[in-house]
Amino acid sequence: MASAFQSFNGRAPGTSGFNSIRQAPVAKPAPVDLNALQNASRVLLDQLAKDAQGIPDLGETLTGGVGQASGNYSVYPDDVRVPYQKRRFVGIPDGLFQHFETAHVTTHMGILPDIERVWVTVDHKLFLWDYNDGQEIASFLDQPDNITHVELVKPKPGLFIDEITSILVICTPITVLLLGVSLANQDGNANKVLSLYATDFTVQCDVQMTSVAGTVDGRIFMSGVQDGSLYELHYQATESWFAKKVQLINHSVGGVQSLLPRFTSSTSEDLIASLVADPSRNLLYALTSKNAIHIYKPNGEKSVQHVQTLSSLCKTAQDKAPGSPALTPQNFHIDSLHVVSPAESRAGVQLFAITTNGVRLFFGLSAGYGYYGSTSSGSRPLALIHVRLPPTNLIHPDEQAKPFRPPVGIYGAPTPAAQSQSRPYLVSNLDNPVYINGLTIAAQPGDADGSDYVLCLAPDLTHIGNLGNANLPPVQQPQQQYSTVNPSYHNAPSTSSRPPLFEYATLLSIPGRTWAAAILPQTSTAPSPANTPSPSSINELATQFSEPSSQFLLLTNVGLTFLIKRRAVDYLKAVLEELHTEGTVQQIVEFRDSFGRDQTCAMLLGVASGNTFLDGVEPSGPGAISVVSPDLASVAKQAFYDFGERPIWAERAMYGTAENKGTAIYSGRREGLALYFARLVRPIWKANITKLSPAGDYELGVPLKQVLHVQQNLFALKDFLDKNPHLFHSAAPVEQTTNRAPVADQEAWKAEATSVAELQSLLARTIEALAFMMLLNDYRLGELVVHCDVDTKKLVQSQTFEDLITTQNGMAISRALVNVVIDQQIGQQISVDTISEVLQHRCGSFCSTDDVMLYKAKESIRKAAETRNPTERQNCLSEALRLFTKGARILEFEKLREIIGDFQQLNFAKGAVSLPLTCAQAQDPDNVGLEYWHLNPPEGTADPRKELAEQRLRNYDLILHSLSVFEDKSNANGAAAADGSVITDDPEAVRSHAYELAFASDDEMFQSTLYDWLIERGLADDLLEMRPPYLEAHLRRDPPTVQKYQLLWQFYVKNGQPLRAAEVLGVLAESTQFDLHLDSRVEYLTLAVANAKSHPISVGGRHETAIAFLTDLEEKLEVAQVQLEVYQYLLPHASDAAEVAERVKLLSDRLLTMTEIYTEYAVPFDLAQIKLLCLHVSEHHDESIVRPIWNQIFEEILQGLSDVNVQRDAIFKTVSRLGQRFYPSESAFPLRFVAQLLVRFSLANKAQVNSGWVSHLLIQCNVPYVEAWEVLHNMYESQVPPFNEQANVQALSSEIAVLITDWLNETLRPQSSISRAEFPAGRMDVAIVQYLSELEPSRAEARAAYENIKRQLRRYW
Repeated sequence: MASAFQSFNGRAPGTSGFNSIRQAPVAKPAPVDLNALQNASRVLLDQLAKDAQGIPDLGETLTGGVGQASGNYSVYPDDVRVPYQKRRFVGIPDGLFQHFETAHVTTHMGILPDIERVWVTVDHKLFLWDYNDGQEIASFLDQPDNITHVELVKPKPGLFIDEITSILVICTPITVLLLGVSLANQDGNANKVLSLYATDFTVQCDVQMTSVAGTVDGRIFMSGVQDGSLYELHYQATESWFAKKVQLINHSVGGVQSLLPRFTSSTSEDLIASLVADPSRNLLYALTSKNAIHIYKPNGEKSVQHVQTLSSLCKTAQDKAPGSPALTPQNFHIDSLHVVSPAESRAGVQLFAITTNGVRLFFGLSAGYGYYGSTSSGSRPLALIHVRLPPTNLIHPDEQAKPFRPPVGIYGAPTPAAQSQSRPYLVSNLDNPVYINGLTIAAQPGDADGSDYVLCLAPDLTHIGNLGNANLPPVQQPQQQYSTVNPSYHNAPSTSSRPPLFEYATLLSIPGRTWAAAILPQTSTAPSPANTPSPSSINELATQFSEPSSQFLLLTNVGLTFLIKRRAVDYLKAVLEELHTEGTVQQIVEFRDSFGRDQTCAMLLGVASGNTFLDGVEPSGPGAISVVSPDLASVAKQAFYDFGERPIWAERAMYGTAENKGTAIYSGRREGLALYFARLVRPIWKANITKLSPAGDYELGVPLKQVLHVQQNLFALKDFLDKNPHLFHSAAPVEQTTNRAPVADQEAWKAEATSVAELQSLLARTIEALAFMMLLNDYRLGELVVHCDVDTKKLVQSQTFEDLITTQNGMAISRALVNVVIDQQIGQQISVDTISEVLQHRCGSFCSTDDVMLYKAKESIRKAAETRNPTERQNCLSEALRLFTKGARILEFEKLREIIGDFQQLNFAKGAVSLPLTCAQAQDPDNVGLEYWHLNPPEGTADPRKELAEQRLRNYDLILHSLSVFEDKSNANGAAAADGSVITDDPEAVRSHAYELAFASDDEMFQSTLYDWLIERGLADDLLEMRPPYLEAHLRRDPPTVQKYQLLWQFYVKNGQPLRAAEVLGVLAESTQFDLHLDSRVEYLTLAVANAKSHPISVGGRHETAIAFLTDLEEKLEVAQVQLEVYQYLLPHASDAAEVAERVKLLSDRLLTMTEIYTEYAVPFDLAQIKLLCLHVSEHHDESIVRPIWNQIFEEILQGLSDVNVQRDAIFKTVSRLGQRFYPSESAFPLRFVAQLLVRFSLANKAQVNSGWVSHLLIQCNVPYVEAWEVLHNMYESQVPPFNEQANVQALSSEIAVLITDWLNETLRPQSSISRAEFPAGRMDVAIVQYLSELEPSRAEARAAYENIKRQLRRYW
């Protein structure tokens, strides 16, 4: 292994040819690969999960089968692995000694770390010494009594002014008084200014108070020195009848003041010695003079509940660690109690007590009730669950001061025995213990005057953690010079795989006698965000690169000693120094074997890249870096490369196939990078990017200081990786033992290279994201978020830093916020180039060149609005349109709407029309939305393409709005011109140009939208005159409407296609999906017939088809007309009955067939004339049907009217009307039968019906004379009843005489429609001879008529 630290095969470490990232030119950032970023993020989360599981918390090392007592310690003789070191010493300033005026003064001292002060009392005087400044001393001299105790507590909320953050409790033998305290930063000064505020909260007391403990809600508890009782100092804003403004309540004795029963556990023999508050559990622990522990719960105003008493602790501890010399009644004295917070112990350990000889008794929730004490509440009581014995062979500080270096051996060989320890040390009189996060220190009087020893204990993570330390010696057999174990105290063998608690232990010497000790608060420590796997509080490996090390303050009579915890990285730096100076590798190899390969590589990377927390203290300010010597960084880098080893390909055979699959086991370098990276971003990764401030404004979700620290260390890491790209390259090839080995090796390196590249991509993106958020913070983040749309605001509230960096939503948020920033800056007349340069330099991936292009376009619009030169304005607008067109793909709709509004205002028709069209196409490049529109699925259909179609429509709506705006401007301009107003632009030209551009588009979906819009505005006629190319397709597009059909047939008429117009009209007339009135349907059929007749014979060779279509239309029209007649007949009767109304409604809903009309209306409603109409139209000839109908017609007239003359006139009117309509249709107007009915009526009423009535009626029915004569002549000769009676024959002869006379007169009338040639003179002559021969003499009128006819025939023929 010694050869591992030779140079990289002649390659100089650290030479990469890469310049610093700050010197890189601002280039177009690579497109963001979200998949790669998400893969890398999952790697980080996996590492955080490992961190959370790798080291158990304090409670887990003491419970769960690891034994009831333990005493495992690692005691190292050398100073490399000592767990603590003295950081600095500040002497008590001389100004304090001036107040010791005599030798007989009473003085007390203590530390108040929350306000960064040491308190010192001299009799009645209180001094507060600023130990950071070293010399500044504040004083309080306004009370006369000797001060015995001082404590700092939280104030009651809402009772004091906001500046007061703490309350100083001052105890004297006869009073307790409160002072308000504020600590504020002073401009330009690192030290904070302390201010004291007098209050009127002072109370007299009968006993002296000590051991003050405050709760988070401002209650103050204390114990009495003389009576050992539990007291509460209660104070409130005003005094009332039932409560004083300030009063001292004794909770131990009961009475009127406390309103509580007397607690039997507090007696004069066992006094309360000290109090400790447990804020997280709202408990109060009281230690008594006889080593008992009382547990109280503040449970209401002035009320305290005694929960439990733990007693006989020495006996209980002896049962758990039998035979231990540290546990005897004589030396068993508990010095103090210490709270273990829930964050430190998930296993239920919540308290431990430490004795003066170093025994620690850990208490947790017991398995049952009444064990190790009594409880007065229903909760599970506390019980002693583990005894931690003190180290037995501590190295005396004098020996530790002479660092021991074991002789250098060969790695792997047995380690030489260490020199014997001459003075093992046992602690026996510990005082002032302090505890936090598994770290414990306590003072022990030194061997000589003038110095104390400090026992320092800290968890040994190499033994209790799962760190992958393959070469670590077993816990049961530690190397003698390193560890001390008390095996005899493991009274039960461990049944758990969980290792027991192992701790480093050492003694340090400090000057002076210890008066007090305290923990130095850490200002930069932040809890892990929600949803982040949190490491245990003792896992310093997880936090050493993001938090300062824990520090302790020890106050002695000569000054203040700062003690700092040495972390694993401090140990690593020491061994690296040793490697660099002495060239020995044993220590670093032991380090690697102790902490494991991956942990070691992560720490080496932190050292090599110069982490800001390497010194263990908080960085002094933004930009501060840890000073690591180049030599040390170079050694760390070399060790990182060599310890990282190489990735391995683990193959997995696929049964049944020749294919092998596998996974990569990454090298330590990749694992170390992922682990270090994850630890750096833990404080922010799952934290929300924003939160609401108390004032309700948005602010950074993580303190700015923390963001700065994280970004600074990430940048240092990226800079280091950029300068050393060789760190993740393949080393020299290994010897191949199988044919498969080279391929597997390549697969492993390939997988590692991919993973490292993803991590580096995420690293760069994260740095930019933090810079982006800080930039937004500079621009007032709260105001920016307010100007975002509602959806963006919701996202901003819920997004974490991880989401911002790795998700599409994060990209959307960043773009929206950048837009707001740009708009804000443009509004302040700041150039876009200036802003975009800042954005691209600090966070290029959050401000792409596309974004910059859009911002420049926006600036061009602003210039166009400001200039008065028309040419310059047109050039600016054209440039803006060009830039917007290039960035159309990423242009958000709201931003597009705003841009179009600007174009409208500037009368830029080209931009207002063409840009939305370009965006519609750019945002739907594969025409998926257009395809959905063409398919036109039913409403409610779930289809992912629908969103793209709707997005297109939103863009088209902007164009339509622009056209409307230009239209309004043109109309307003016309009105202004009429008034003689001055017109600057030509809005009519703008309007015309806009329409021209719109109609010129080849986007069919837009054209269809445009046509709909124009039709809605009543411009359909104009559209038909234009007949644009997509109009026909639009009008034929589903869903069909009446308006579309009406426009379509008109379109065909104007386009010279009457047959197509007729087809559309026919479909419209017959459609059932539209609510059309029957009148409209008949009208459409009429128009269809007219258009079909207009079809030229030669067009398209469709003559026969056109004739057939026309015939069909005519027939449908005839049927429809019948239906309309039925409808008009029945409509007045619709109110007669519900059935009639329903039938009438059905008549108007659709076109019926003739059969439906006849069977469902004519027959049921017995409409004789409608029946005739149906027979006529359908040309159905059936004597058995038509004759009853005519009989019915005559019967209805005869039965309805009693007067013959009226009957005669009614028959004349009805038959003439029907004859005129139906003749010569034998289907509806059987002439001979109708004539018979007429003749029969006339014969039956000879007195009232004159001769010629029948013939006149027949001629009125448009029956030709010749046919009328033939019908009557046939009757005359028929000899069938009633013409078998001579009277009837003679009457018929008179009728014929009138008919022939009228016929002859009509023939001889000038301009007659009947020519003489058509008159059958010969037949008439023969017939008249017959008529005269058979005529009775009494028929003189008829005979005269016949004779006259005969003469006329002779004369003219």
